[in-house]
Amino acid sequence: MDLPQTEYARSGDVSIAYQVFGEGPLDLVFVPPHVSNVELVWEMPRRAAGMRRLAEFSRVITFDKRGTGLSDRMSGAPSLEERMDDVRAVMDAVGSSRAALLGVQEGGPMSILFAATYPDRCLAVALYATFARAAWSPDHFWRPTMQEFERTAREYERAWATRAVIESLVDSLHPNIDAGEREALIPRFARFHRQSASPGAAAALERMNAEIDVRDVLSAVQVPTTVFVHKAAPDPIQRDAAFLADNLPTAQLVTFNDDGGLAFFSGDLDLRTGELRRVLEDAARQGVATSERSLATVLFTDLIDSTARAVEIGDNAWRDLLVRHHERVRAELARYRGRELDTAGDGFFASFDGPARAIRCACAIQDAVSELGLEMRAGLHTGECEQVDGKVAGVAVVTGARIAALGSAGDVLVSATVRDLVAGSGIKFDDRGMHALKGLPEQRHVFAVSRRTESH
Repeated sequence: MDLPQTEYARSGDVSIAYQVFGEGPLDLVFVPPHVSNVELVWEMPRRAAGMRRLAEFSRVITFDKRGTGLSDRMSGAPSLEERMDDVRAVMDAVGSSRAALLGVQEGGPMSILFAATYPDRCLAVALYATFARAAWSPDHFWRPTMQEFERTAREYERAWATRAVIESLVDSLHPNIDAGEREALIPRFARFHRQSASPGAAAALERMNAEIDVRDVLSAVQVPTTVFVHKAAPDPIQRDAAFLADNLPTAQLVTFNDDGGLAFFSGDLDLRTGELRRVLEDAARQGVATSERSLATVLFTDLIDSTARAVEIGDNAWRDLLVRHHERVRAELARYRGRELDTAGDGFFASFDGPARAIRCACAIQDAVSELGLEMRAGLHTGECEQVDGKVAGVAVVTGARIAALGSAGDVLVSATVRDLVAGSGIKFDDRGMHALKGLPEQRHVFAVSRRTESH
């Protein structure tokens, strides 16, 4: 197979480098771990051999996420939502309406979020050596603490791609290669890392990855899902795999019993790619089922003291003011790709395919209506929603409405689920504590968007 050509897809204001190769009957998006370089991977024999095997049964789509490899650089690190946008932009560029996703290590959570958000564009999800939550919590006691993530980030800044670091990485990814292959791989791997990210970019990614938490969206993944794990993987990776397999509704757990390491393209490539081929072809045989459920972020807005204001200025002036209010809200919904679902009096109900966009839209609406002399509150929640006769329904909608009702003038309130999903976005929050929501069985942790948040 000839080396594929690197192309670029436009995702917002960012150019994303990608390659396409293979002519198999299904599309497979390979979501790379940590840092990548779509051209230099071909200089590493095992990775190149593994990609060629994937090309035997699929059309492989691979890319460098923004900020890494040959894609545009950026300040900070990309959020999961931006990474989803990049995948969708690359799929659009190559004419892929539906693809399977292979998410390795930190590529896994984004793959999970993509499958939940865009079920009609996702054939299946395969996960390897990945996780639902990155940092320690009571139900993820095996994960590193935030302090440990910070130490790793500082180590990247100090010693990124040095020989000692690369030797340790090669030994964990490929523990059973012979001495000659190991010695040849180390300088290639070092060059790959240097040209995939700078020390600062690698550290920023590590800090962003520490905040990843997709536990609340696992139940929304309805496409066929396979969690791969190696028999000799460290205990934390085994526990991550078991947690995912137990909490993803359609998941199966597949264990590799070869002599490989943490890299997916390690050990017995025929075994590993063969198992992947089997589960993806099984998913393809199940056919394309249109889902009436998907993950969405719902936004509710409500004007404060609108009745008193109407009495103060009179009916005609109030009607004119409401028209201007509606125009401004709709302009911001269009700007942030929001979908207007309902308008009741002086409030709006809308949905978004990304929580960060929804938050920034709510803040923009706050600014726009304040220029009219109006005060507003807003509430957001991300959850699985049901499409019923063109409308969106479900517990997630009720939750969003109840959170909005907690607010006062100027508040943009969000659930903990929303807060967790916008890691890396630059959005900051103030803790508003636990709240019982009318008609719902469990209390919800609520946060307020801080106006210290980066400019939207």
